[in-house]
Amino acid sequence: MVEKLSAAERAGLPAILPEWKLVEGRDAIMRSFRFMDFSEAWGFMARVALLAEAQDHHPEWFNVWNRVEITLTTHDASGLSARDVRLAKAIDAIA
Repeated sequence: MVEKLSAAERAGLPAILPEWKLVEGRDAIMRSFRFMDFSEAWGFMARVALLAEAQDHHPEWFNVWNRVEITLTTHDASGLSARDVRLAKAIDAIA
């Protein structure tokens, strides 16, 4: 079973994931990305998909033309876990 983040881990999120915001009404984090065009946004999504598959942790996302919004939560933990932090850091590294 995947464990939820502790209160201390949760309190440290803004320092380690400054671009990610807590989702109101959910135990999840979200980040929005903007690109030059659809092709660049789609390429980014393809790279994220490969990361997600390698980590066996898949994001919720939304794409319209040059915008991509990614929401991370761990369904097995019913909220945020270290898996979300790890994937968010990996996404930030390629953004």
